[in-house]
Amino acid sequence: MRKMITLATALILLFGMAATPVLAADATAAIDVNSAYVWRGLTFNDGMVIQPSIDVAAKNGLGINVWGNYDISDYNNSLDENEFSEIDLTVSYGFTVSKLDIAVGAIEYTFPAIDPDGDGVGENFTATTELYVSLGMPIVGGFSAGLNIYYDIDALDAFSYANLSLSYAYDINDKLSLEAGASAGYAGEDFAVANGGTDGGLYDYTLSLSLGYTINDAWSVSASINYTDSLDKDNLPEQDTNTYGGIGVAYAF
Repeated sequence: MRKMITLATALILLFGMAATPVLAADATAAIDVNSAYVWRGLTFNDGMVIQPSIDVAAKNGLGINVWGNYDISDYNNSLDENEFSEIDLTVSYGFTVSKLDIAVGAIEYTFPAIDPDGDGVGENFTATTELYVSLGMPIVGGFSAGLNIYYDIDALDAFSYANLSLSYAYDINDKLSLEAGASAGYAGEDFAVANGGTDGGLYDYTLSLSLGYTINDAWSVSASINYTDSLDKDNLPEQDTNTYGGIGVAYAF
């Protein structure tokens, strides 16, 4: 119940920030339909999922995001189909020093517990919280690099994951843009063991390609394809999904 109250409060804050002229900068509602749900190389669902989100970034650097994963398929009977299996709340603060973009924040991951008797979603939630630091910097042309570091302060109480990325963005024309990216992850021992590994270390890598099309000032659509795999099978065992992709639509208000 506490988690449900937290999420409701977050939604109120989101719309409050968007509606306040002093704070409002960018508010976006989006929905993505993907062929699988893969996170940090881990397969959470190898079938179709819907992932809605609401994001507000204020002029003073404060940001709030609510994101969810809705499972269309049951993933070999390990999930209930047509249910939300995850709802996350992120609060962040971003600023720029010279050319370096810096963000610090907290992510609360909540996983609605399904009633074992099949009566629906129960009142209890399992959850954990990570603190993170994100660094990003343009390199040359359309190339940029990023580093994200996460520390779990709840379930693991330990360093959980770090991710180093390189991306290239190119505007094909005024409306159509392309972005290619590559990233590699390093997992803490507690995180890796909790997800089936035997040790921490080099974890996963991902190659991605996406297209974005701006319809007008408010609406945009996108399509993406990704390939992910393990960097060390001892740390990240073989997963059910390597290639996945999807389409999305976003509305800025």
